[in-house]
Amino acid sequence: MFTGIVVEQGTVSRAREKRGSLDLEIDAPRVARDVHVGDSVAVNGVCLTAVKASRRSLRFEAIEETLARSTLGSLKRGGNVNLELAARLADRLGGHLVQGHVDGLARVVRIEREDDARRIWFEAPAELLRYLVAKGSVALDGVSLTVVDVGVKTFQVALIPHTLSATTLGKLKTGSIVNVEVDVIAKYVERLTEWRNR
Repeated sequence: MFTGIVVEQGTVSRAREKRGSLDLEIDAPRVARDVHVGDSVAVNGVCLTAVKASRRSLRFEAIEETLARSTLGSLKRGGNVNLELAARLADRLGGHLVQGHVDGLARVVRIEREDDARRIWFEAPAELLRYLVAKGSVALDGVSLTVVDVGVKTFQVALIPHTLSATTLGKLKTGSIVNVEVDVIAKYVERLTEWRNR
């Protein structure tokens, strides 16, 4: 379990596909010192298990299912990723409950600058949009954000200067694709409602 508060932007030092999986190594001196083999780490919002850990870098293996559902397969050497350690029970819940399970992808269709902040519109499929509400929560590339508005085919978020500098979202351009995890509470409510109406 995570909270969507990014601890560090890591740098991809290796991203090699082999037999349908991805061998991923990330330089992350701040995060790596707190990770042991077997620990969960959110990488751009995807919960991965550390298979190797040193004082400065982490190594992961992402299987075909993960690559099909997320943007991890498009990572290249030198690219940056958002990293978050799994939450401890004593941690502050600074964002919202994030599982690290990507529900789908969204594409940037419009960016507006507002002084040092930005307002960004994303196009997403209906199966994701139905879980989004204005003032609700969404995780984009592992970053906990508040939804500003939801339209028929798009949703909108506003990014403050800190988020733009502390995460990879500051590098988004029109056409960029992000991992989306909707609020798990919305999914549980939908499921319970379905069972109740049977």
